[in-house]
Amino acid sequence: MKKNKESINVIFVLMFMVISHCLFAQHHHKRDHEHVAGIVYEQPVDEAEEELVPLAGASVYWLGTTMGTITDSQGRFDIHPHDNLPHRLVISFVGFKNDTIFIEQDDAFVEVILQQSQDLDEVIVSARKPGAHVSGFEPIHTEVITSAEFQRAACCNLSEAFETSASIDVEYTDAVSGAQQIKLLGLAGTYSQLLNENFPMIRGLGEPFGLSYVPGPWMESIYISKGSASVVNGYESITGQINVELKKPETSEKLFYNLYVNDFGRLESSLNTSVDITDDFRTMVLLHGEYLNNPVDHNNNSFADHPLVQKINFMNRYRYDIHGVMESQFGVRVMKEDRSGGQVGYLNGGKNGIGHYYGFGSNTTRYELFAKTGFFLQNQPHGSIGTIFSYSHHDHQSYYGLNDYDGNQNTFYANIIYENIIRTTDHKINTGISYIYDDYDEMFNDSVFAREESVPGVFAEYTYSYLDRLTAIAGIRADFHNIYNTFITPRLHLRYNITESTTLRLSAGKGYRVPNLIAENTGLLVSARQIHVQEEIKPEEAWNYGATLTQNFDIFGNEATFSVEYFRTDFVNQLIVDIDNEPFTALFYNLDGKSYSNSYQAELAFEPLSRFEITVAYRHTDVKQTIGEELVRKPFVNLYRGLLAGSYATANNKWQFDLTAQFNGPGRIPELDENPEAFDFPDESPFYTILLGQVTYRFNRFDIYLGGDNLANYRQSNPIIASHDPFSENFDGSMIWGPVSGRMFYLGLKYELSNLQPPYQIK
Repeated sequence: MKKNKESINVIFVLMFMVISHCLFAQHHHKRDHEHVAGIVYEQPVDEAEEELVPLAGASVYWLGTTMGTITDSQGRFDIHPHDNLPHRLVISFVGFKNDTIFIEQDDAFVEVILQQSQDLDEVIVSARKPGAHVSGFEPIHTEVITSAEFQRAACCNLSEAFETSASIDVEYTDAVSGAQQIKLLGLAGTYSQLLNENFPMIRGLGEPFGLSYVPGPWMESIYISKGSASVVNGYESITGQINVELKKPETSEKLFYNLYVNDFGRLESSLNTSVDITDDFRTMVLLHGEYLNNPVDHNNNSFADHPLVQKINFMNRYRYDIHGVMESQFGVRVMKEDRSGGQVGYLNGGKNGIGHYYGFGSNTTRYELFAKTGFFLQNQPHGSIGTIFSYSHHDHQSYYGLNDYDGNQNTFYANIIYENIIRTTDHKINTGISYIYDDYDEMFNDSVFAREESVPGVFAEYTYSYLDRLTAIAGIRADFHNIYNTFITPRLHLRYNITESTTLRLSAGKGYRVPNLIAENTGLLVSARQIHVQEEIKPEEAWNYGATLTQNFDIFGNEATFSVEYFRTDFVNQLIVDIDNEPFTALFYNLDGKSYSNSYQAELAFEPLSRFEITVAYRHTDVKQTIGEELVRKPFVNLYRGLLAGSYATANNKWQFDLTAQFNGPGRIPELDENPEAFDFPDESPFYTILLGQVTYRFNRFDIYLGGDNLANYRQSNPIIASHDPFSENFDGSMIWGPVSGRMFYLGLKYELSNLQPPYQIK
């Protein structure tokens, strides 16, 4: 069997090498005059500088109409032509002067440079670029987090990018390993499809520590789509899709360096550089390292508050274009991480085991190959074929006290997409084929688990647009699983502009996923619980329905946005992890009854004073599942959560001040009556507040930032049950509902040298 698997892996690598020029680019320049395309730049603040920086999120619309779009992460746009050309096209962005250009019949591509707004004394009086906003033109409700938002806190990795987001929670799974998971719509991140530029990113064995594998200085933007996502990217999205866009050779800085250190002893360093080999061939190297070797025990329970970490991340990516024929991108990435935790005595050189200390250790090696290509069809002006291919190898060895957990995973992914119109640009079609192969080999203590999943799929998606007022997307896909038969996945999205400033979105769809029992529940390994799988676990299956209403208006003379949303998830089948009904055990079984999630959220973003941005949000979550024949609240899900975030920058943008407060409501804690060590453990977690703040000073090409997390120093009082006797049946470090570490301060330095030439040369 192993020889066969090795042969399959070799074949996949060879296939990858043959098609390694492949990259799917949905946002390409149109070659005909049926569309008007272009790039929007922002004028440099320093007029002596020659570089032009693409402006993402700028509004582009025909004067006097509701026909519009926004620029993508590379400043590019593509808009339907006006019925009566010539006509005026308006380009606007908060903090910049509007620009209106006259579009003639023969204008197929334009470049626009927006200048920052100034008063009569040449003092900038407008706001900065918003760090996060809801995309106004996407049919699917999509929150965009830009690099400006990353700079408002120390965004060292993907998990820390959501600290100022009201939509996503990031929580620790246990008090020892440092493993984290996100929650969206009240459900674990395993129900959200995590992508890296439309490649599968964190899945399978990468779940426990995957959020820390994506360095913050590598990220360009994050797109959070709530509810069922497009069928183009697969069947696994249930509560939403999170797509991370990394920095690219054609738009990134020429040289970027970031240094971070905190008072726990954590040191991180990042170096990015991009080079134009030719006008059409570019490359970029991204390096990131993390080092922490200082055990800290603030609550004096003998366990370190955080694991020790040594990590190195390397990525080399390329972009190659043949103008009017293809756009391609390919690269390689390697990651190596060692982490250790447990009792301070173990980290200081003691032994792991009964009679000694409790120790945790994890060693992970991961490498990835990826390639995407977009081909323009010469005889079909609106037609294109896109291909996406990736291969990843993940190897993981770990121990949690007396529990050993090792595994490796090989994944091959392919997606081939054909895009075109049906007669007019109001009718578009995406259709194609996909294939995903997963090879798992896992060992938990004396048990060995191995499985191969081979899933070819087909899909089709139809989009109807009416004057940019109404957009409807209907999609369906069929995936043929070699173990679990056929998955049929229908999805529907509607966007209707009630007025120019009011947008309603509706969505409904289905999703499936195959759970990885141990990898997705490693927090249970930090306990004395025995894991019992009571039956063969079936794929999880759920429906999701959602509605959002977004209203833009002016307040205090500036633009504001208010949004309300409701999403419901109904499970047809779900993996139930039961830690309520039997002491010192964790039972795994299929859902027998109801399981659902209701999520309500309201959010207001406004600017009461120039350059002073405020975000206020409140979310109520009702998540219940049938556990032991009783419908109860799902453990460790906050009943409600609030967010208050403020950001102020001085007129010259030299100083920036950011402060965020997270208000966390109560959540149910599993019953611990049988554990005598947990006699003072509450049945419900209390309300608590987390404060984060940062001050940034900018000069020339340098930024210096100073900040702190958990400034109120709030900690869960008893994060580890029976910490004095970690090898007893009472030991449990998985009952985590609040912060484990206390107040932390950090200092950072950032240097940025932009490209001296515009990132695109239009021919």
